[in-house]
Amino acid sequence: MAETFFKHPTALVESDQVGEGTNVWAYAHVMKGAAVGRHCNIGDHAFIESGASVGDEVTIKNGVAVWQYVTIEHRVFLGPNCSLTNDNRPRSKRDWTPVATTIREGATIGANATIVCGCHIGRYAFVGAGAVVTRPVPDHAVVVGNPARVRGYVCECCQPLKGSGTALGCEKCGLRYVKSRQGVSRAT
Repeated sequence: MAETFFKHPTALVESDQVGEGTNVWAYAHVMKGAAVGRHCNIGDHAFIESGASVGDEVTIKNGVAVWQYVTIEHRVFLGPNCSLTNDNRPRSKRDWTPVATTIREGATIGANATIVCGCHIGRYAFVGAGAVVTRPVPDHAVVVGNPARVRGYVCECCQPLKGSGTALGCEKCGLRYVKSRQGVSRAT
């Protein structure tokens, strides 16, 4: 059966679950049992472990490892050399209890950011470059620093949300949002 995705000659793709239109670039490795969606871009030297799940239209930049028990939903951007984890108490040669992490639809993880396992990243959230995420990130939140803290909110189009009180909006695309104790969500 012909492959429906592009694989660079130096890439190692062992999985039979790579979606149509995906590009896997130089020296990347997609292990057997990893699931990669359609129209993804897997950069040089990326690694996707067995049991990892990558949605459609995901960009994984160079040097990123997506480990078992990590779920990447649709249209996520993983910046160069960002770090994902799956063990809160790592040691060599011991039994371990994996901890799952989900990066929700449309989220952006900046270059060299670290996501500690179990710290789920909300829909359309934006994790700044070099941030160290030690707790869950709400939908649409912008987090920066070490440890990462919420510094604002962004639209689905990735522009800053502006407003006061509970009403927020995007000046670029016009979408409106509501801020509550539960977080930020699109206005209905």
